[in-house]
Amino acid sequence: MNDTQVKAADERILQTSPLRKLLGRPELGSVVGAIAVFVFFAFFADSFLRASSLSTVLYAASTIGIMAVPVALLMIGGEFDLSAGVMVTSSALVSSMFSYQMTANVWVGVGVSLLVTLAIGAFNGFMLTRTGLPSFIITLGTFLMLTGLNLGFTKLIDGTVSTKSIADMEGFPSAQDVFAATITIGGVGFKVTILWWLALVAVASWILLRTRAGNWIFAVGGNKDAARAVGVPVTRTKIGLYMGVGFGAWISGQHLLFSYDVVQSGEGVGNELIYIIAAVIGGCLITGGYGSAVGSAVGAFIFGMTSKGIVFAEWNPDWFKFFLGAMLLLATLLNAWVRKRAEATK
Repeated sequence: MNDTQVKAADERILQTSPLRKLLGRPELGSVVGAIAVFVFFAFFADSFLRASSLSTVLYAASTIGIMAVPVALLMIGGEFDLSAGVMVTSSALVSSMFSYQMTANVWVGVGVSLLVTLAIGAFNGFMLTRTGLPSFIITLGTFLMLTGLNLGFTKLIDGTVSTKSIADMEGFPSAQDVFAATITIGGVGFKVTILWWLALVAVASWILLRTRAGNWIFAVGGNKDAARAVGVPVTRTKIGLYMGVGFGAWISGQHLLFSYDVVQSGEGVGNELIYIIAAVIGGCLITGGYGSAVGSAVGAFIFGMTSKGIVFAEWNPDWFKFFLGAMLLLATLLNAWVRKRAEATK
C-alpha cells in the first residue's frame, strides 16, 4: 500500500470511527427507547415529571437494576440464572431466621446470608461447568429447590409462611441505614438502593471495560472453546459470574428484609424474568458475548418508568400488564433495529 492509499484509509477511519463507535454501543437502542418512554409518560401523565415521581421511578428501577447488573454480566458470559428471583428471598430469609433463632446481632445474620448466597452462586457455576448441562436446566433445578427450601424451612422454624420480626434486635437500625435508608435531597426522599445500583453499574462497567476479567467474560460468552484454547479460565470465569448474581441477590435480599423487618417465603418467584428482560432491553444478546452494565441500568430504568408511569397516568389497572408488555416490546424492537443499523455500517 502506497502513501496515498494509507492516507485515504486513515481519512476513512477518522470519518467513520465515531459513528461506528456510537452505533456499536450495546446500550444505544435502550437509551433511545428510554427517551421515548420518558416523553410518552411525560405527555400522558401530568404527575410524571414531579421530583417525588422521579424518586418513585428511580426506586422501582433500582430494585430491578441491582439484580439486572450481575444478570447482564452473566448473559454476556453466555449463561442464564433462573434462580435469581428466589435467591433474593433466600438471602433475606437466612438473615432473618439466623439472627432471630440465634438471638444474635442482625449483622451476624447479614454475614451468614452473604456466605450462603455466594455459595449458591458457586454451586450453580460448579454444576454448570462440571456437568456440561445447559444453564437453563441447572438453574431451573436450583430455582425449584430454593422455592421449596424457602417455604419448608420457614414453616419448620417459624411455624408460618413468614419470618418473625427482628425490628427490635441489636444492629437492626444500623443495618437498615445501610440497606433501606431514605436520603432526603431538596425535600424529596430517595432510597439508598439507588446508590447501591449506581455503584454496581460503575464497578461492573469498570470490570468489563478495564480489566482482564472483562475480556474473559466477553470471550467465554462469544465462544468458550476458542477462549479456553487461548488460555482463558472458562470455569473460574463462569463460577465468578454466578457468584456475582449471588452477591446482587444478597444486597436485594437485605433491602427486602430491612425495609419490612419480616419476609414472606413465597416472594421472588417470577422476578428472574424481569431481570433478564431488563438486561435484554439494555442490549445483552441471549446468545452471549455482547452487552454492557450501563445498558442493563437503562433497561431497568425503562421498566421503572413503565411500571410507575401507568400508575401516574391513572389508567385502568386491569390493563397494567398489557401496557407494560407493549412498552417493553417496543423498546426491545427499537434496540434490535439500532443493532442491525450498527452491523450494516461495519
